[in-house]
Amino acid sequence: MLEIMRNPITVSVIVMCVLCLIKINVILSLIAAAMVAGVIAGMTPSAVMSGIISGMSTNGENALAYLLLGAFAAALAHVGVTDLLARKMASVLKGKKVALLLALMLCACVSGTLVPVHIAFIPIMIPPLLAMMNEMKMDRRAAACSLAFGLKAPYITIPIGYGIIFHSIVASNMTDNGMPVLAQDIFRFNWILGVGMAVGLILSILYFKKDREYETREIADTSDAEGPEFGRRQVVAIISIFATLGAQLYFGSMPLGAVCGIAVMIIGGAIRLGEVDEIMSGGIKIMGMIAFVMLVAGGYAAIIRSSGAVETLVEAAMGILGDSKAIFLAVLILIGLIITMGIGTSFGTVPVIAVLYVPMCIRMGISVGACACLISCAAALGDAGSPASDTTLGPTAGLNADGQHDHIWDTCVPTFMAYNIPLAIAGFIGALIF
Repeated sequence: MLEIMRNPITVSVIVMCVLCLIKINVILSLIAAAMVAGVIAGMTPSAVMSGIISGMSTNGENALAYLLLGAFAAALAHVGVTDLLARKMASVLKGKKVALLLALMLCACVSGTLVPVHIAFIPIMIPPLLAMMNEMKMDRRAAACSLAFGLKAPYITIPIGYGIIFHSIVASNMTDNGMPVLAQDIFRFNWILGVGMAVGLILSILYFKKDREYETREIADTSDAEGPEFGRRQVVAIISIFATLGAQLYFGSMPLGAVCGIAVMIIGGAIRLGEVDEIMSGGIKIMGMIAFVMLVAGGYAAIIRSSGAVETLVEAAMGILGDSKAIFLAVLILIGLIITMGIGTSFGTVPVIAVLYVPMCIRMGISVGACACLISCAAALGDAGSPASDTTLGPTAGLNADGQHDHIWDTCVPTFMAYNIPLAIAGFIGALIF
């Protein structure tokens, strides 16, 4: 156990979490954590910084996708689509806390499946709802948990949209490491993780149901739409949504899908050429911080991989496992939590942990289904609570529009408690029964 606690990954994740909890900027916390991991592993500070910079390219596509999807979301807001949706939700759901929370969850689910804008919709659609939420005295921590569920549960369990990408990554990495499995089979083993998250969603709504007071503060309007009327521009915007989804599925590229959606809006006349610069700037404003966090998180992941700390962490864990399957599964899940909390993305964590999990599962006689469930669970665990995760950064970007929602204490800590505990339990049970 002492070897596990002294491992560079464990120490660096603790450093990152402590720095974030005392409200040090996430990017600075990630850089400091990477420095700690690298130095403990015997790297020089200059080598660590070089590794961070070179490793940023691993998340380059995701960062570009977030910026372009942010621009696409800004374009949708410009023509009034998100404003229409927010107004409709406000009129129908006013005074209905649970219904509003479920509606936010549903919007987040759609954003990762049918309308692939991911977290880009949150900073645009949520701020107009904050005044109504304040009147209802809704605890925004419940809203953060609802949004996190919608952003995360669908891709873990359903092979649609981002789920196709996640399941393909899990299947390809398992196959490459000696345990062949088809991507279309992953959902058969991951459904139990969705059940665990559903339990967490219910518990979070019940726990945060008490009233919480917020000040009423003016928020700048994010929409340049002329009004709530539905017309030709809005029709073109809806067509662009389908174009974005179709292009993403056909080409397998989120950035290209966003470009196609923006192109449809320009060609269709929903946005004019003279407005493109303003919309792109709006997209960068919405998603720029998140994109940079993801880039630095890629650099941190590169330092973790190059340090050899993952292998030593697993070897230390194997030394205390013995022949107990239950202890073996619990330790694997714990290792996944530690790694993902630092890297901040379940998608990027899969290649790191699959190279270790698959051989170990083969050695212990763990089935393909159990291994798939373990890898998915371990990869997703830290995603809901990591300060560097889009699952936490997205909700904060919308709920903190008036400066009254703290990223760590109001998003990361509540989502960590709501989902990581039931996810770990569900993953453990799934690995035993599959």
